[in-house]
Amino acid sequence: MSCTMPPVELGGPMQRRFDPYSASGGTSVAIAGKNFCVIGADTRQSDGYSINTRYAPKAFKLTDFAVFAFAGFYADGSILHKTILQRIQWYKHAHNKVMSIKSLAQLIQTILYGRRFFPYYTNVILAGVTPEGEGVVYNFDPVGNYEALTHDAVGTGNSLLQPLLDNQVGKYHQKNADTSLPDHDTAVKLVRDGFLSATERDIYTGDQLEIWTVDSQGVRVEQFDLKRD
Repeated sequence: MSCTMPPVELGGPMQRRFDPYSASGGTSVAIAGKNFCVIGADTRQSDGYSINTRYAPKAFKLTDFAVFAFAGFYADGSILHKTILQRIQWYKHAHNKVMSIKSLAQLIQTILYGRRFFPYYTNVILAGVTPEGEGVVYNFDPVGNYEALTHDAVGTGNSLLQPLLDNQVGKYHQKNADTSLPDHDTAVKLVRDGFLSATERDIYTGDQLEIWTVDSQGVRVEQFDLKRD
């Protein structure tokens, strides 16, 4: 009597993926003036169509003349912020002085480039004033490339806010336009109006807006309510 084993059915090919990244939504913008800088960031943190929290700030004070803002994966942005603060403290203890904003830009570039094979999933803005008192905005990509600008927007509302900034601050494609940088009140109003418009069209931006101002008097922040649904 023979015993035969039933045929074994082999499944199809299987795939394993490691995907630690997640988009947390939100938007950050910055506008440089002649002797100041304005940074705006909303506080909503999302996961798909769910809101994780309505207050997760995306802009933080680094020094008395520099503010750091980001958009993207919130966990990566938070650990990057903590790493930068740690390096700032090391520099202060070693040299007995505070890093200039140009040095901060180089520091962030070095940190991001050091993680280029497993990059932080975030877009970064560094904004503030130089030792000469001029406003400046630095934009970074996830692997550390950066440039100095007069205005920038990152995050899910980028496609809505960047054209507005290009038109109102950069005066792109305007003949005989006044190319001078906006004053502080105009920049704050532009950031507020831009976010109020973006929240009507971007479900990942909303809840609350924090507007930071950096000038010769230091860093200060104002909060404004945004759409909550």
